[in-house]
Amino acid sequence: MQSYYIHFIRHGAISPTLQGRYIGTTDVPLSEDGKAALSKLDAAMDYPYAKVVFTSPLKRCTETAKILYPHITPLTIDQLMECHFGEWENHTADEIKGDPAFAKWLAGDNEVKPPRGESTADFTRRICVMFESIVNGLMQTGTTDAVIITHGGVMNILLAVYGLPQAKPFDWACDCGFGYSLRITPALWMRDKVAEVYQRIPLERNDDE
Repeated sequence: MQSYYIHFIRHGAISPTLQGRYIGTTDVPLSEDGKAALSKLDAAMDYPYAKVVFTSPLKRCTETAKILYPHITPLTIDQLMECHFGEWENHTADEIKGDPAFAKWLAGDNEVKPPRGESTADFTRRICVMFESIVNGLMQTGTTDAVIITHGGVMNILLAVYGLPQAKPFDWACDCGFGYSLRITPALWMRDKVAEVYQRIPLERNDDE
C-alpha cells in the first residue's frame, strides 16, 4: 500500500532581540543571520524532495520556504500559525509573571487563555483539524511528498499528538531550519490517526554519492 511522506521544518531564526519573548502571531521576518544560516544549511545538507509545500502565512515561514524551496509556490494556511498569545505577545516571562492566568498557563492548564489570546486546548484543536485535513487531501489527490514549514509550537504539538514513537511536545523541540519526517500508512492512519517519525532533517550529505 502507498505511503505518504510529510516533512516538518521549523522556520529560520528571527532577530535575537526577540528571543525570550512570546512571539506567536506577531508577523516578524527572518533576521539576516537567520537567512544566511538557512542558505548555509541548504548548501551543506539535503532537504527532502516535495511536490507541495504548505506554510504558515507569517513572514518567518514564507521566507524560509523561498530559501529552501524557491521553485515551489507554497500554499499558505492560516491554521498553521503559531499560538496566539494575545496580550502576552512580545513580552518576556518576567514581564507577565504577575498575571495569575500566566501562572496557571505555565502550570499546564490547557484551558487558560492569555487575555485576547488562544488557550493551548484551542490551539491544539485548530492545528490538529488542519493537519488531518492536509493528510486526507494528500491521500485523495495521491500526493505522496509534502513539506510543512511552520513554527516550533505547531510542530511540537502535532508530533506529540500523531507521532510514533510517542513523546511529549518538548521532546520534539529542534533548532530553526531543522525538523522531522513522517511516514503515513493509510491503513494505520485510518485506524489510529498516527504516523511514524522516521528521521531528523535535513540529512547529512554524502559527497561520495
